[in-house]
Amino acid sequence: MDKTNIDKTIIYKNNIVAQVTAQLQEELSLALVAADNAHKAATDDQSVAETQYDTLAIEQSYLAEGQSRRVDEIRYAIKCLATLPLEASLTSEKVVMGSLVQMEQDLAKQQWFFIAPAAGGYRCQVTTGQTLANITVITPQSPMGAALLNKVVDDDVIVAVGTKKICDYIVAIK
Repeated sequence: MDKTNIDKTIIYKNNIVAQVTAQLQEELSLALVAADNAHKAATDDQSVAETQYDTLAIEQSYLAEGQSRRVDEIRYAIKCLATLPLEASLTSEKVVMGSLVQMEQDLAKQQWFFIAPAAGGYRCQVTTGQTLANITVITPQSPMGAALLNKVVDDDVIVAVGTKKICDYIVAIK
């Protein structure tokens, strides 16, 4: 990969990280409000149990705990993306953390997978020249992420999804 393509790929990857981080920041703001509201509801005087069967306070505390965990997960994902070494993926011919990977079946749709340590399932779009690329973030813990790691161009990839098997091969790694 020549210097110009390396620079463009870094810009694309930085753009992906910035877009996904912005989505996570929005979600974090909402989750913080939800966690605060759930905590207030759990400790409100109206939530005090009036009988042994009144479980409103317990339910509210479970909700508050879940919302707090979600806040922690989002903060963790933001931190992971911020510290993702994108340059390291450019020197590897294998699929590694930070790689952009395209499968043969996704060529026409300009669909790419971005391997990241967190934020799996988030999507964004990046303009590559005159083409709009659709990016889906996947983690190594996902079936597709696990199947792609350490593969090279032209390697077959087989992923079991429920009772189906998806068979494809890698056409590009950036």
